Amino acid sequence: MTGSSAVSLWDETSEEGFQALPMTADIKTEVAIVGGGYTGLSTALHAAEKGLDACVLEARQIGFGGSGRNVGLVNAGLWLPPQDVRAKLGGERGARLVDILGEGPDCVMSLIERHQIRCELTRSGTIHAAHSQSGFKDLARRAGEWSRLGAPVRLLSREETAAKIGSGAFHGGLLDARAGTINPMGYVRGLARAAHAAGARIHTGAAVTKLVKQPDGWLLETGAGVVRAKSVVLATNAYSDDLWPGLKQSFVPIHYFQVATVPLGARVQGILPERQGIWDTGQIMFSLRRDAADRLIIGSMGAVIGGEKGLSERWAARKLKRLFPGLGPVEFEKSWHGQIAMTGDHLPRIHRLDEGLYTPIGYNGRGIAPGTVFGKAMAELIAGGSEADLPMPVTGVKPETMRGLKAGFYQAAFSANQLIKSF
Repeated sequence: MTGSSAVSLWDETSEEGFQALPMTADIKTEVAIVGGGYTGLSTALHAAEKGLDACVLEARQIGFGGSGRNVGLVNAGLWLPPQDVRAKLGGERGARLVDILGEGPDCVMSLIERHQIRCELTRSGTIHAAHSQSGFKDLARRAGEWSRLGAPVRLLSREETAAKIGSGAFHGGLLDARAGTINPMGYVRGLARAAHAAGARIHTGAAVTKLVKQPDGWLLETGAGVVRAKSVVLATNAYSDDLWPGLKQSFVPIHYFQVATVPLGARVQGILPERQGIWDTGQIMFSLRRDAADRLIIGSMGAVIGGEKGLSERWAARKLKRLFPGLGPVEFEKSWHGQIAMTGDHLPRIHRLDEGLYTPIGYNGRGIAPGTVFGKAMAELIAGGSEADLPMPVTGVKPETMRGLKAGFYQAAFSANQLIKSF
């Protein structure tokens, strides 16, 4: 099934099956949202609930980008520890962002429960696993600060980590009880269903090819007609193209790939028995989780290399053998990759591109909760709120320094990692 047309395993296994309608005529709306992922659909849902007329324009299908391709870990916060976020943003703004994103998983899970989104939600937390002693020291620093802030996190010993993961390969871990796992495609389709039910219009196959500023708002050109809107939110994140000059140069694109086994049944009984998702502290990190059908899904930075029995599958087989020597040989069902928008300081952005035109971007691999939260914030802004109330200070677009060189270096390093560790 590696070569099937589905964008990911989640595309094939999602219980949610929302089908948007194609755009068939010109549209006039209060807010046009470009992109049918977490940010765009959260914006549409919350805008519609506030009584605004919202229209989502997705070039391909709902969840086509990172929203339908990611690991499905609903984590709190960012890659950076809370104290580093405050240091980069300043005490007051940094502390506010830490608080907002610390509550991000609850925002996601509340929406799942309120709208009965079928996405295989688990609420047993996630584990940040230490790949080395230095990694464990970093986790201890994170745990100390989160605990000081009152978050339900716990530093796990090597033995406790081994019991929860089923592998003795780690030096310890950080268990975050706020977090959980989902089928990410199920969640994004569920957001689309909820937004549509609230009154938002959602169109797929509606690629926006041009944005033109008008005296009373914006005109968006598509192959199926034009959309006139008072406000526009570009919610394309790592899949941003040349629609707005310079936007895709504002982040470094990197790939993240995943490989899923076939359902393994009783063979994985001792692996992640509480079904936490994990990721490690390695510089080229890897992730692992177990889905509702008892597949193991393992991934790392980089693109899928080769198809069936290709380099990525060999890497996955070797990694699983090292982690779980008693598991034995496994067969793989699906491999895929998605794209992440990385920023130099590992912080997201909210750009005001022009009057009435905004884009939240640069989630650095943490798209589920921040995308949902930032979408809600955009709806509140468009409904009459203040920029000062947004999670991040509003900025203009700046190119990422040495973007091309960084992207090329990362691609080469990630490919080498697969090659070296597949033997």
